[in-house]
Amino acid sequence: METKKIAIVGAGISGLLACKYTLSKGLHPIVFESQTGIGGVWTKTVETTKLQTPKPAYQFSDFPWPDSVTEDFPDGRQVLEYVESYAHRFDLIKHVKFGTRVLSIGYDGPPGEAMRSWSLWGGDGGPFGSGGKWKIRVQDCLSLETETYEVDFVILCVGRFSGVPNIPEFPPNRGQEAFHGEVIHSMDYAAMDYQAAREFVRGKRVVVVGLQKSALDIAMECSAVNGVERPCTVLYRTEHWIVPDYLPWGVPLVLLYLNRFSELLVHKPGEGFLLSLLATLLSPLRWAVSKFVESGIKRKLPLEKFGMVPKHSFLQQISSCLVSRLPEKFYDRVEEGSIILKKAPEFEFCKNGISIDGEVEPLNSDLVIFATGFRGEKKLINLFESQLFQDCLSGSPNSIVPLYSYWLKLNYVITSNQGMHSSSDSPTSSDWVLGKHCKLVHVRDTVPVAS
Repeated sequence: METKKIAIVGAGISGLLACKYTLSKGLHPIVFESQTGIGGVWTKTVETTKLQTPKPAYQFSDFPWPDSVTEDFPDGRQVLEYVESYAHRFDLIKHVKFGTRVLSIGYDGPPGEAMRSWSLWGGDGGPFGSGGKWKIRVQDCLSLETETYEVDFVILCVGRFSGVPNIPEFPPNRGQEAFHGEVIHSMDYAAMDYQAAREFVRGKRVVVVGLQKSALDIAMECSAVNGVERPCTVLYRTEHWIVPDYLPWGVPLVLLYLNRFSELLVHKPGEGFLLSLLATLLSPLRWAVSKFVESGIKRKLPLEKFGMVPKHSFLQQISSCLVSRLPEKFYDRVEEGSIILKKAPEFEFCKNGISIDGEVEPLNSDLVIFATGFRGEKKLINLFESQLFQDCLSGSPNSIVPLYSYWLKLNYVITSNQGMHSSSDSPTSSDWVLGKHCKLVHVRDTVPVAS
């Protein structure tokens, strides 16, 4: 019998797991990776970036962390070394085509009209439908030569923290073109080597736009280089619950949110009458747990002093996968004045820096760094030639959860997280989840893990 070929796009953690899993099933995986090494987001990190999830909860089930890594939150270099060790231990590297960018994915099979009428993917719900093959067109990043691979199955492991940067839009002549300084995205900063990044910000008045993990890490590095003489300004629109640790009042957060009982506390898409009734009856407990966590955070951090108490609940934030772990001594830097927190619901660029709505004087700056995330949906949609699959990825404008909580598997849907207890670059789910009835399946764990 012919060995089925599996195309895996991306050699990050999910891609390596998918590669190992398909090998265990006797399949032939081909992993396409545009970079020169494995590791995904961990190949290029800010120097001070550390793991967001405690080490015991972020490891391969069949490959524990080495004894040499003693910290609960290893740094980016240690995480990358761990992932590389895993790949070498299970001989996965030989299946990876490095420096190979996927340009497009096409499906050579029935027309779109016929596929739209299917009640089961492939016409029969089988993992390898007889109706067609996938065409993967790739480009060598050095020679720029292109090649097309024909495969039976495609697994997308491209992540959502890379690729297409999310840059705010501005009115004409009020964007970057009006500014006489430099403007970059956080991914450009992370791409620099550590010494080059330090020299790049040295002596500059830096404004970091954003209030999530990348913004906080970059602000810490800028403040360490320039001190109070050239303070780094963190410009944000909305306050967030940023946790100093995962032990509010000494209680592990996992016991409050990341377990099966916590699933009963929240309303879920498609839930039946009994589950809906139970979530309603338990709503006082849901509110109390959120307030318990919020009070623990406020006890440890001077949020009220600096006007950083969020108006929304902690439950709302953790359910949206927007909880970050605060860098150590962040508020010490705020206290000393090397980091300035400034709220700006609306702003524009001007010649000397940033003009904030409602303020007369501009915020003078030499460098603006957008730590505003990525357009994960754009990266995925652009891969597909067929409008049918682009529409599937776009989803409904009334979707309950954002795109990154969807997992597209082109024959099945699989959460490529098997063996990892949790992940910093995706919502977590226990083992592989297979969905046979849709081309696009919404897979949701009890509560998403913070990124």
